[in-house]
Amino acid sequence: MNIIEIVGKIADKLKIPAYTVGGPVRDKLLGISNCDLDFVVEGDGIKFAEALNKKLKGRLTAYKAFGTATIKLKGKRIDIVTSRKETYTHPAAYPTVKPGAIKDDLFRRDFTINAMAIGLNKKNFGRLVDFYGGRKDLKKGIIRIMHDKSFMDDPTRIFRAVRFSVRFGFKIEPHTKKLIKEAVLDGFLGEVNAGRIRKEIELFLKEKNPKKCLEVFTKLV
Repeated sequence: MNIIEIVGKIADKLKIPAYTVGGPVRDKLLGISNCDLDFVVEGDGIKFAEALNKKLKGRLTAYKAFGTATIKLKGKRIDIVTSRKETYTHPAAYPTVKPGAIKDDLFRRDFTINAMAIGLNKKNFGRLVDFYGGRKDLKKGIIRIMHDKSFMDDPTRIFRAVRFSVRFGFKIEPHTKKLIKEAVLDGFLGEVNAGRIRKEIELFLKEKNPKKCLEVFTKLV
């Protein structure tokens, strides 16, 4: 909570909007503990991370091509991202990024339940930002893709759909399931390098029910 408050104060000082995003927001609404620290700022994320690290005195690593940075502090990892738009030149490619608003940044996420943010500036501290119906899908227990080309852009989202459905006991909604099958038939998973596939399998094995993850995945593909 101290880090969140510090982020909010620095955002106010720099006069840029800042948010916590993704998994921590989802799990907060589900009442699940999540110690991840993922922040998005509508401004220069690297400059923001440098200002934050001056206060925290951790180890900063910047990734200028993507406008992102990480701070490692006492065993924790803090991710700071410049709010951005993404485009993909071909299936499974690394994205081309350019600055965007928080609505753009949330749209590039994988599923609606992960496309929510919470404001950290003083004027909107604690306010939920939900453009795409994430909270509604969370209440219904639904995994819904953000847009029809999402699995083409990043086929590893297929693995994530399975992990989240098993972890939370959610259903993959019919259109999303249809898009998964189409992506597999079109060979998009074959475009992903072996290292990324191996990482996704390892993440299956770290889940509480890895066997169920593999069973659901097998039925889908």
